[in-house]
Amino acid sequence: MTDITDDMRKYSSQVVDGIEATPARAMLRAVGFTDEDFSKPQIGIASTWANVTPCNMHIDKLAEEAAKGADAAGGKAVIFNTITISDGIANGTEGMKYSLVSREVIADSIETVAGCEGFDGLVAVGGCDKNMPGCLIGMARLNRPSIFVYGGTIRPGAGHTDIISVFEAVGRHAAGELSLAQVKQIEGTAIPGPGACGGMYTANTMASAIEAMGMSLPGSSAQDAISAAKASDCFRAGRQVLELLARDIKPRDIMTRKAFENAIRVIIALGGSTNGVLHLLAMAHAVEVRLTLDDFIEIGKSTPVLADLRPSGKYMMSELVAIGGIQPLMKRMLDAGLLHGDVLTVTGRTLAENLADVADYPAGQGIIRPFDDPIKKDSHLVILHGNLAPTGAVAKITGKEGLRFAGRARVYQGEEAALSGILDGEVVAGDVIVIRYEGPKGGPGMREMLSPTSAVMGKGLGKEVALITDGRFSGGSHGFVVGHITPEAFEGGPIALVEDGDPITIDAENREITLGVPDAVLAERRACWTQPQPRYTRGVLAKYARLVSSASEGAVTDKPEGGR
Repeated sequence: MTDITDDMRKYSSQVVDGIEATPARAMLRAVGFTDEDFSKPQIGIASTWANVTPCNMHIDKLAEEAAKGADAAGGKAVIFNTITISDGIANGTEGMKYSLVSREVIADSIETVAGCEGFDGLVAVGGCDKNMPGCLIGMARLNRPSIFVYGGTIRPGAGHTDIISVFEAVGRHAAGELSLAQVKQIEGTAIPGPGACGGMYTANTMASAIEAMGMSLPGSSAQDAISAAKASDCFRAGRQVLELLARDIKPRDIMTRKAFENAIRVIIALGGSTNGVLHLLAMAHAVEVRLTLDDFIEIGKSTPVLADLRPSGKYMMSELVAIGGIQPLMKRMLDAGLLHGDVLTVTGRTLAENLADVADYPAGQGIIRPFDDPIKKDSHLVILHGNLAPTGAVAKITGKEGLRFAGRARVYQGEEAALSGILDGEVVAGDVIVIRYEGPKGGPGMREMLSPTSAVMGKGLGKEVALITDGRFSGGSHGFVVGHITPEAFEGGPIALVEDGDPITIDAENREITLGVPDAVLAERRACWTQPQPRYTRGVLAKYARLVSSASEGAVTDKPEGGR
């Protein structure tokens, strides 16, 4: 048990101490507080439990384990809930517009509850992909001793399938490769139980980034959702937050510029999701660390892709878990001079100290490649600029798709129209599919284009077409895809001016995306362009559209006027 001092009750003492706090104590007695509990540091346990999605269906039990750990260390745990949504369920529908919005709602709700109730420290347990940056943003704003716990990865479905197998089955059916009965078989067996989607998709990408950053205990990102290791991870996190309180170690002490650089390098090595760019920019904003798209370019030049993980690769996260997770990879990267070893972590030790005794991967494993035989010698997260994306765009190009694509635009005003065009055979080899008015403001909400990209792959067009959008992509998307095009169409970005048949070139080696139309023609088109009316005028989507910044800045909703 940690030795408790008054300094560890900086916030809860304001709520429960003294005669003036008698009403507060009366309320808390009703939820189980005793006389002794009022002298303990209060630890908020932010749970993202919901029966909405398999990613989060087990997190209530994990939150209870974290609470037990905090109580055992001398704190008083209080479990509270925040929301989650399911991208896997909502993808391809109007409801998906709420997905990125949920990141902000999660951050706001954690800040709101902890700020109101006077919690001295926090443990947040998240499972689906927006949970993780949402939890970190909320904890960063509060800047109270905090630890994030990942809810863990799902096990593979029958025949080594997962949620992306289901999405791609739709395209394979349209191509005549699968019968309805075969699609139904995949549907019924690909998702076997609790846990986040099983490849190096956004959930596993962000869990890995947060561990690399030092805000999770070592190993937290690479554990099966239903396992003794994950339950222990939660208990230890609850206990460790009391140690952070005793030493006054807070998120801003850990989430430094060097820590973000470590996170970027690790997600590149793992072949992680393009959403990692968006979320790391937003997390850096929350702690006032300057991070830009240019940083991803510079760090990416010297960071290889080493992990043969889905969606572009062969293996699933559960198979990486079985050989040791990301800790041996980080040890290799540290030894190669690719990570900052002197950064502080939630263990209270430096990253180098955490990795000192980590054993290497077993001989013969094929998931993590050696440095002299990488999947790609530099980053797959390619930041593009050019007359089609003056302030940047993000591509996910492993090299398997090629490094250059030139084709003719086939323009769609929104995801649904594009999906129909792909499935109905309107899209043909040589097309650059353009999906616009899906940006943070124009969507609003910056939907993921998982249904269209999966349909492209399922129809066998993965190497024959490219897809560009001012929306974003699921971590499960692969193929020659470019998202986060800024400025977005709704704000009059050049993507709003593209017409069917326009030549478009995507050059990953030179990091350029070019619309082959003369400036004079674009000027004529711009003179005729008018901004569409907002699609929502009331409610959370309308508020989001009014507040949200550009995707090139992380699509944050609390950017000060005139500054970061």
